[in-house]
Amino acid sequence: MSEFHIEIDFAQKHPSGQIVCGDVFISKLIKEDGRTILVLSDGVGHGVRANVLATMTATMALNYTALYKRPEAAARIIMDALPHNSEGVKTYATFTIIELESDGMVRIVNYDNPKSVITRNGEPYTPTTEYLLDIKGAENVGKVLRCREFRAMKEDRIIFMSDGITQSGMGNEKMRMGWGQESVENFVVQQLARSSDVSARRLSKKVLNKAIQNDKFELQDDASCGVIYFRDPREMLLVTGPPFFKAKDKDFSQRIQNYSGIKIVCGGTTAEIIARELNLEIETEISLSNPYAIPKYAMKDFHLVTEGILTIGKIEELLESYDDEQTYGDSPAEEIVKQLMQHDRILVFVGTRINWAHHDPDQPIEMEIRKFVVKRIVKLLEEKFFKEVVINFY
Repeated sequence: MSEFHIEIDFAQKHPSGQIVCGDVFISKLIKEDGRTILVLSDGVGHGVRANVLATMTATMALNYTALYKRPEAAARIIMDALPHNSEGVKTYATFTIIELESDGMVRIVNYDNPKSVITRNGEPYTPTTEYLLDIKGAENVGKVLRCREFRAMKEDRIIFMSDGITQSGMGNEKMRMGWGQESVENFVVQQLARSSDVSARRLSKKVLNKAIQNDKFELQDDASCGVIYFRDPREMLLVTGPPFFKAKDKDFSQRIQNYSGIKIVCGGTTAEIIARELNLEIETEISLSNPYAIPKYAMKDFHLVTEGILTIGKIEELLESYDDEQTYGDSPAEEIVKQLMQHDRILVFVGTRINWAHHDPDQPIEMEIRKFVVKRIVKLLEEKFFKEVVINFY
């Protein structure tokens, strides 16, 4: 793992009257290569047609980048693949490709999107490695990719966007030519001065909301803003299930005791083993408002202790349909999901001893055996939420 965590978040809005956004953001984590690839594409026009163009462009850009295809070669293939419109004119989509490597190396490849804002120590940062790549082909004369490379440092940020951000407010008395690249950069610096540890989620939303305000709260174009934040990681431990061999109970419990981050246990039997080995007391917390709720327990030095397989299954369900605009309650599964979203490096201990009380041959194996459900949770955390997850089976 790198010395810092890479927090990534994205905010987007389309003009009223459109059913989909003409900007498309996709990403891919290639764990075995230690690479994360992000692509933002802006299709010409609005609505469904723009969305289709942007989706085609973003998908091809992501796949070719994953295969280490040279950017200028990939760009030519993308240009050739885009269809003509009903008047026979070649359609168009811009794109920004950002490659993040586990050692901190960053490469930003940009085609006609606004220039990404990079900050270091709260101020604009210009990488020393900047170059242009000509897109090959007679039909692409004059088309270039703008590339920048640098090694990220802790507290660096990258803010990437579509032109719905920089061109917001166009025609207004105060900004006849739109908000503009320099003003966006100044706005970001101001936000960092006010709150140096502002999250990627909050900063991306601040930039988007300012663009909406520039357009007098009626966006004239699709607007998208993504933020990458390199910072110290927040760590947590999630434990579920007792070890397969009872002889490992003591070592298992001591490893949990020595963990320095917050600790959550899913499983009454697991909690009883930990309490026995560490000489701790478990107290049952009963919900007076809902006597049928999944039980919660209290144990010293543990953030939360709750029931096992039902809670784990509910966590997977909540992550699958997660919406950061939704308000989550205080049920055990919802509390665990909130903690998973607030932490970056997640260590998972999975005991593989079967709890025969839940062994039902009529149920799918994913819900019957704990480790399969946990693997699905880990996949979601890594690929959907960019979390660093280590899973240990006992």
